[in-house]
Amino acid sequence: MVQTKPQAPGAVTPKTKIELFSGTYFAACTLGGIIACGPTHTSVTPLDLVKCRRQVDPKIYSSNLSAWRSIFAKEGLRGVVFGWSPTFIGYSMQGAGKYGFYEVFKYYYGEKLFPNMNKTVVYLGASASAEFLADIALCPMEAIKVRMQTTPPPYASNLREGWSKIVSKEGYAGLYKGLYPLWARQIPYTMVKFATFESAVAQIYKQLGKPKESYNSLQQTGVSFLGGYIAGVGCAVISHPADVMVSKLNSDRKAGEGAGSAVARIYGNIGFRGLWNGLPVRVFMIGTLTAFQWLIYDSFKVYLGLPTTGGH
Repeated sequence: MVQTKPQAPGAVTPKTKIELFSGTYFAACTLGGIIACGPTHTSVTPLDLVKCRRQVDPKIYSSNLSAWRSIFAKEGLRGVVFGWSPTFIGYSMQGAGKYGFYEVFKYYYGEKLFPNMNKTVVYLGASASAEFLADIALCPMEAIKVRMQTTPPPYASNLREGWSKIVSKEGYAGLYKGLYPLWARQIPYTMVKFATFESAVAQIYKQLGKPKESYNSLQQTGVSFLGGYIAGVGCAVISHPADVMVSKLNSDRKAGEGAGSAVARIYGNIGFRGLWNGLPVRVFMIGTLTAFQWLIYDSFKVYLGLPTTGGH
């Protein structure tokens, strides 16, 4: 589906040295996903920490600022970034799968299996397939992170302790008890993230009135940043109820309780309104996060001499 076009005069995007859609190309995209997702998710740990705690207990803090002040006063800087290690590892692995497999599935669905399929359908199918696999890698780290951040007193003081405690008490299945809600949150999120990004970038270039190839690398990555922010706002809203439920399940699921029973009990306690706790924080967090992820990912591709994503 992605096709390269002759370079227009004045454009400074370098010629690719990596063959498009080769194994090396997909490996580069996988590495780009790690670089884009691991550090960015880790950088917003203070926001994520407060968001998760307010999802579990809306009355715990009166505002985000008061939350950070309270946490810093009691626990110092370490408390404000608590849970950063499972966040970094988990989202690095997820980023590898999310971006790497997306490029693989987009190519095979769009070019090999269904060459005449509507592009948006290809984007949705490729992103859903990629996220399904990426979440299997993310789930154990997400389970540890949420418990560390939302279970008082701290469920564990570090990643190693959290892993050991869950496995010793619940077996390895305990690391995956939030997988179905995670799929419910992340798959729609990623479908919107990638399909909206691709559509937004195409529309931006259409409004600019010139083909993508007529712009230089800096301008193209600027378009990626704007398209990423638009996509981030949309996917934050659509996935927020599931995000709240993931936090609740990891912090308030009783021993031996089935996933369906736990969801029904928790929903009975918080209601529909409770599914939207922490939404403004998440919109800001995910919008900014997604924008910088696309900026980093496409900047990395440009660095390797590859074309930016979308706009073809």
